[in-house]
Amino acid sequence: MVGVRERFVAAGPLRIWSEAVGDPELPAVLMVAGSAAQGISWPDALVDRLVQRGVQVIRFDHRDTGHSSVVDFDAHPYTIGDMARDCLAVLDGHGVDTAHVAGTSLGGMIAQWLAVHAPHRVRSLTVMSSSLMGHDPSAVWARAQVGEPVDPDDLPPPSPAYLTHLAAELPAGIESDVALFRVFNGPVRPFDEKAARSMLELAMSRATDPAAAAHHHRAVWLDDPSLLAPLSSITAVTSIVHGDQDPIYPLGHGEALAAAIPGAVLQVVPGMGHVMTSPGLPEEVADLIRL
Repeated sequence: MVGVRERFVAAGPLRIWSEAVGDPELPAVLMVAGSAAQGISWPDALVDRLVQRGVQVIRFDHRDTGHSSVVDFDAHPYTIGDMARDCLAVLDGHGVDTAHVAGTSLGGMIAQWLAVHAPHRVRSLTVMSSSLMGHDPSAVWARAQVGEPVDPDDLPPPSPAYLTHLAAELPAGIESDVALFRVFNGPVRPFDEKAARSMLELAMSRATDPAAAAHHHRAVWLDDPSLLAPLSSITAVTSIVHGDQDPIYPLGHGEALAAAIPGAVLQVVPGMGHVMTSPGLPEEVADLIRL
């Protein structure tokens, strides 16, 4: 990669690690990673492809991941809205007034928050492998985990393969993470285990406190009235990128997002699961990000 610029930015009392790639004079794409994921979870191939499309790419470590500050969650609990404000701090730290915003999974919900609550900062919106930011999945998950029938009036539950993996309760570590990413990848496209393992090992090596990333799962369940704002208020041009093999958020979640956001275009990626761990997929997804 060329033109790489690393810096820490201030988000209130926190220090957020960030990296910009490409010409700083070009429009920016802010990449918002998913739950417990560091900025380096965005594949270099995807970043390079975006730079080739004529933008600079900014990726960063969420609070409680990678090189960014670790939070005492019990003393200072935070919400998805707080994580979204970290994104604004990253843009400010790089001197970027407006950016194309692309987020995946939890990052997709954070991206929705930005488009709703800070529309003047969002040039375009791409939501990948995600769900509606205000949707409460607790009932769906509870029914699925005890084998009850799917509620036809709610969004679809995670896949049986993912629920089986959760029930196995494998010991924490790289091997468990690789096994999880194999499930995330889905059964259709080939799983690039070498690439997944390399990314996960790098993430482990650069984490100040690997256990702190679990705080994101707690943040998701905290009440946050700002998440209930209607997605119909989003004015940014929007693309929904969703795999038809997503084991966490089956395609119905992407379809619901596209229906909720005015003018949103749904891009269904055949065979894609919840991550980009299949050869060629990072470049394919990069070409679908709205610029």
